[in-house]
Amino acid sequence: MLPTREEILRSVVFKTSRSGGKGGQNVNKVSSKVELIFNLEDAAYFTEEEKTLLKSKLENRLDSEGLLHIMSQEDRSQLLNKEKTIVKLIDLLKRSLQVQKKRKPTKIPKAVVEKRLKNKSINSERKQNRRAPGPYKE
Repeated sequence: MLPTREEILRSVVFKTSRSGGKGGQNVNKVSSKVELIFNLEDAAYFTEEEKTLLKSKLENRLDSEGLLHIMSQEDRSQLLNKEKTIVKLIDLLKRSLQVQKKRKPTKIPKAVVEKRLKNKSINSERKQNRRAPGPYKE
């Protein structure tokens, strides 16, 4: 079950710093880059099964201590960047908790196979008729 926004906000830590790139004096003065740090182990609203599922799906994004880091520095406003990191985290958790359905292998119907083979033979015959006639044989 996905936690509410308030529950997530209670369990995350935000770090701010100056972001690089365009922005002139604003970049030099304002700490608009936001880094959200989420500890998967401390999240009490996830069951053990959900935690193991999240760990396996997000193993490439977790650091050595099991923390998930999400950064945003697109906007010049720290508040907007903070909102974007929260949205990214919720979306990431939602996608990671989704269990994919098991694929049921199906058999190709006989009629479909026969139709395909018939079309192939018709096409082959059509191409045979286009060829120039070969030398006459008795």
